[in-house]
Amino acid sequence: VQLQASGGGLVQPGESVRLSCSATGRYFNTAAVGWFRQAQGNEREFLAAISWNFEPYYSESLKGRITISRDKSVNTVYLEMSNLKPEDTAVYYCAAGNTWPTSAASLYGHWGQGTQVTVSS
Repeated sequence: VQLQASGGGLVQPGESVRLSCSATGRYFNTAAVGWFRQAQGNEREFLAAISWNFEPYYSESLKGRITISRDKSVNTVYLEMSNLKPEDTAVYYCAAGNTWPTSAASLYGHWGQGTQVTVSS
């Protein structure tokens, strides 16, 4: 399965962004899908995941600022992040896997290429 993350770009502080993760094939809609980010010089950080039956699982540090959802009719999982700050600048990745719930990147077997989000005025 190939995942494609999109929706990143240059965003002003305080604004919101909606990222999309799409894939082809039937596996994607049966898998747990997670979002991670990696800022330059930092380790990959778990943000949120959603199960095959729409149950969300959030990082405690970002709970309240992010919302994960999925639309199986278009094989897409979304991540919305609000009140963006410069420290949210990172490459955002989506990944699919069979383990639920988990924030461990190693348990997601399929990864997209990432989309850059830059928060700056």
